[in-house]
Amino acid sequence: MKTFLLSALAFTGWAAAASAAPFGPLLAPGEVAEAGHPLILDIRDAGYDKGHIQGAVPAPYALFRGAADNPGELVPEGKLEATLRSLGVTLDRPVLVVHQGKDESDFGAAARVYWTLKSSGVSQLAILNGGMNAWRDAGLPVQTEAVAPEPSDVDITFSDQWLATEGEVDKVVAGDKPAALIDARPPAFFEGQQSHPAADRPGTLPGAENVPHSVWFDGTPRMGDANSAKTVAAKLGLDQQAEVVAFCNTGHWAATEWFALSELAGLPNVKLYPDSIVGYSHGEGEMANVPSVMDNLLRQIKGGN
Repeated sequence: MKTFLLSALAFTGWAAAASAAPFGPLLAPGEVAEAGHPLILDIRDAGYDKGHIQGAVPAPYALFRGAADNPGELVPEGKLEATLRSLGVTLDRPVLVVHQGKDESDFGAAARVYWTLKSSGVSQLAILNGGMNAWRDAGLPVQTEAVAPEPSDVDITFSDQWLATEGEVDKVVAGDKPAALIDARPPAFFEGQQSHPAADRPGTLPGAENVPHSVWFDGTPRMGDANSAKTVAAKLGLDQQAEVVAFCNTGHWAATEWFALSELAGLPNVKLYPDSIVGYSHGEGEMANVPSVMDNLLRQIKGGN
């Protein structure tokens, strides 16, 4: 009976929120109470049992990722649909994505889940800016009891509107398709001095510009607002591009780039290359900034990645 009453109250609050102000794309901890009763997905891989937002459903980030040899690849549509059903996701109920918020890199998990949900057709989405760390810093209450989701019967068709496939990336690299390629990784990866363990080759995509994901933050694990994102996009000239394709190692940092440009700066044609360099390096596509054999040997001697 208690579960039923909580569900009924949640539904009432959600219905009221649906007619209120637009939901997201970023919510500060103090704004969550005014957002009605969204479905809260706690995507942390650890820490849920130590305390989470009241009503939050455990939805570990790994549910939205590929295998170890290519973590960024898309989860097959059927498997993703089953996951969303098990979590209680529907296409019209607002969803709040909550990560830990320990650093700038951690935001990529929330952005990747947001991108996945939006591509699946969820119409109202938000990320808790600063994650659980910001929630606790604000002195807001948590609960330790696990929350069992109410399964849904959602049907999804994964959209390619914000998706860049390897075939499309190949066309951009070859000059057959106009688009700005932006590498969201720290410079050492872009320059080929460092590589992901699952990548077959270090380096970047030919013609790419390095725009580290950290540029979108305010010096803390909290992302800057829409005005800040628009200012950064304008300084980089990205607001003048017909299409932007963001990539990184595994579509994690690049999801932050996509979120900042698409959802905050409002650029109309921003895409995420989910497989990114790890997936691309498994093929035979041309790469830039690939170190020489001697450079690789010296890096191994020095203990670099």
